[in-house]
Amino acid sequence: MKRIGDVRKMPLVVPFRVLPLIGLVLCADYAAGQQLQVELDAQRVAIAADRQPMVVYRFGDVPAKPYVQELYTPAGVNVLRDAPHDHLHHHGLMFGVSVDGVSFWEEGTGAGRQQHVGFEAQRAESRNGRSRAILTESLRWLGPQGDEPMLSESRVIALDRADDLPATLLTWETRLTAPDDQKRVLGGAHYYGLGMRFVEAMDRVGQTFSATGEEGDVVRGTERLVGAKWVAYTAAVDGKPVTVALFDHPENPRHPARMFTMTAPFAYLSATMNLQNEPLTIEPGETLRLRYAAVAADGRPAADAVEQIYERWLQQDRSGDSTRPPGGH
Repeated sequence: MKRIGDVRKMPLVVPFRVLPLIGLVLCADYAAGQQLQVELDAQRVAIAADRQPMVVYRFGDVPAKPYVQELYTPAGVNVLRDAPHDHLHHHGLMFGVSVDGVSFWEEGTGAGRQQHVGFEAQRAESRNGRSRAILTESLRWLGPQGDEPMLSESRVIALDRADDLPATLLTWETRLTAPDDQKRVLGGAHYYGLGMRFVEAMDRVGQTFSATGEEGDVVRGTERLVGAKWVAYTAAVDGKPVTVALFDHPENPRHPARMFTMTAPFAYLSATMNLQNEPLTIEPGETLRLRYAAVAADGRPAADAVEQIYERWLQQDRSGDSTRPPGGH
């Protein structure tokens, strides 16, 4: 294992190239004395705080798409489940829609595949009691024939933890670019978008709530859709209450998102763009930018506490560092 750093001054911003550095570890100090570790191997990037896991991003040896495999609360409770037997194509926190009728949510014959091309960069930084790690990834969205990409994607995963932030905050930014000579039409089912499948202990027993205070419209069974800037789900894992939330950025198309919620037979959240009713076209050569956040918190914070985290996330974005560390590009 190759190690870069253990740097003891603040602020710290450390960029590094990933592709040739399999087995790399980067460490950055928290202001409070903890350490932020980013470890990379041929299949995943694992980020920890003072050796306590925060997130695992899986990009290698995946069936069809890179995804966040594990997401932990500050107390160390993982909330995500990968490839459960009932829906093998559910992978933790994942993004998928259909493109010109080809599903990038499903897997198998006739489905598309998000191919990891490489990491453009990784960064880790620590300043004023706040620590952050950022991954920038290039992907190609390949159709069933697997030749020319239907879309190219630049994906940024930014992870924030801070002394005064009562949650793990993960920003997911996707930029989808159509070929120069072809438009692409995005569509899909009512749950297509950025989705989260939760660990089995959270199925059936939890409760959802949203920024609007409304439950939303029933689709089928426990499935609902609500127009809201954020939606949250609270349950317990091994007797420990946890709360997870999805945030929609105000500059996303069709904001506020149509938030999909489901509690049984399993629990799921998804931020959608109502593509089943209104397909979205990306014109030739144009880029669609989408920004979301996933939050994992301990306990059962009230709606106003979730709203404060949401506003803090937006403030980060307005300051210009939502998906890059201060001083980054």
